[in-house]
Amino acid sequence: MPRRTVGIAMNGVTGRMGYRQHLVRSILAIREQGGLDLGDGDTIWPEPVLVGRREHALGELAERHGLSRWSTDLDAVLADPSVDVYFDAQVTSARESGVRKAIAAGKHVYCEKPTATGLDGALELAGLARAAGVKHGVVQDKLFLPGLRKLKRLIDGGFFGEILSVRGEFGYWVFEGDWQPAQRPSWNYRAAEGGGIVSDMFPHWEYVLRELFGAVRTVQAHVTTHIPRRWDERGKPYEATAEDAAYGIFQLDGGIVAQINSSWAVRVHRDELVEFQVDGTEGSALAGLRDCRVQHRSATPRPLWNPDLPATEPFREQWQPVPDNDGFDGENGFKAQWELFLRHVVLDEPWRWDLFAGARGVQLAELGLASSAEGRRMTVPELTL
Repeated sequence: MPRRTVGIAMNGVTGRMGYRQHLVRSILAIREQGGLDLGDGDTIWPEPVLVGRREHALGELAERHGLSRWSTDLDAVLADPSVDVYFDAQVTSARESGVRKAIAAGKHVYCEKPTATGLDGALELAGLARAAGVKHGVVQDKLFLPGLRKLKRLIDGGFFGEILSVRGEFGYWVFEGDWQPAQRPSWNYRAAEGGGIVSDMFPHWEYVLRELFGAVRTVQAHVTTHIPRRWDERGKPYEATAEDAAYGIFQLDGGIVAQINSSWAVRVHRDELVEFQVDGTEGSALAGLRDCRVQHRSATPRPLWNPDLPATEPFREQWQPVPDNDGFDGENGFKAQWELFLRHVVLDEPWRWDLFAGARGVQLAELGLASSAEGRRMTVPELTL
């Protein structure tokens, strides 16, 4: 089968997200399946070039996965004509510089979010990419996961009637690092390095809310650092200068109200690490990343409030699962979006999750932090380039 090779400079693959989700579970997974079948006898074959600062770590990763190309010299990699795409999963504070260099070198760009540490920088990157005529995309993986795709199908089918509200719960307990290793890197808790749960998660909430329910028009948030002292990768204590929890209320187009709690200091008592409950006049749904359950108006019970008696109704059992009948059970959202971006690069197929969309996520994060600092609700203006 003919191959169309796409060289991809992958910067930041020694980190947790870049390695697990993008290198192993996306690019290498596409190679393991024989490439991306275009359905016409052609195949897209991604050819990764590992890029980073730690020579030993890059060499070890390349050897582990049978890859021959890796480098600590980003400028040299971007000057290589066999490299078509630049991917960035570095720490947030380094991303803007890497993306800017790639655009100047004429490479297509695909990157993690947030795309920059501030809105001005994010908008500048989007403008530079548009002026350079390169294709560009931002990871918005949650749109491609089974639970939210089932939820989208319910919305498109009119299941909810008029949607009234959305309530989201995200998070888990991130160990402090003293008696158990932390599951997240220490830079996540340092504001100077681009850390903080708002910059990490509000860009997710922006595209999830926009794509499923409507654009965010106002935000009111309270952010805090619940765990002020943590231990880094070398076992040394440090002061957390970035927030580890954010509690937000968002007003959407059409009057829908969304409330989303995000926390790295919460113990999980739900079926998935993130869940969204959507309530409408005709029915409700509870969606995670993989599963989705519904309760229609016609099957809604009449709970009785009596604080003097124990609750005996099996509330969870009164909801029905949405079946996996569209072939997306077990799908990896990161890989699914990578495949769409590669088709966009090679075939020029439509694509809307670009650097400008990424800038909207940075905008919401900035306004969320400003809302908390000033103690007031913030209007979210429409962005333009």
